[in-house]
Amino acid sequence: VQLQASGGGLVQAGGSLRLSCAASGRTFSSYSMGWFRQAPGKELEFVAAISWSGGSTYYSDSVKGRFTISRENAKNTAYLQMNNLKPEDTAVYYCAARRTSGNFVTSDRFLYNFWGQGTLVTVSS
Repeated sequence: VQLQASGGGLVQAGGSLRLSCAASGRTFSSYSMGWFRQAPGKELEFVAAISWSGGSTYYSDSVKGRFTISRENAKNTAYLQMNNLKPEDTAVYYCAARRTSGNFVTSDRFLYNFWGQGTLVTVSS
């Protein structure tokens, strides 16, 4: 599967953005999806994950309560709604897909099979 992330941009602190991750192919519902981010000079960091059905979600503590991950399997698209953005949310955001047959979701980047190209989110103070 090929992934295309979009929706990044420049926003003021306290603002919102919605990232999208469009997937090619007809088996999108066979994959759990994850969002990761990498700030300048820092390691890749897990943000959120969602099961193939959308029934299970998992968030990092740093975004819990502010970000919401969702998906529309009919549109082969996953989303990351980001509210109350902070300057420390500035990063390149990547979506990733993991083959799965259950509702297991994971923050382990090494378990994801496919990655998108990234979209830059910049939050100004």
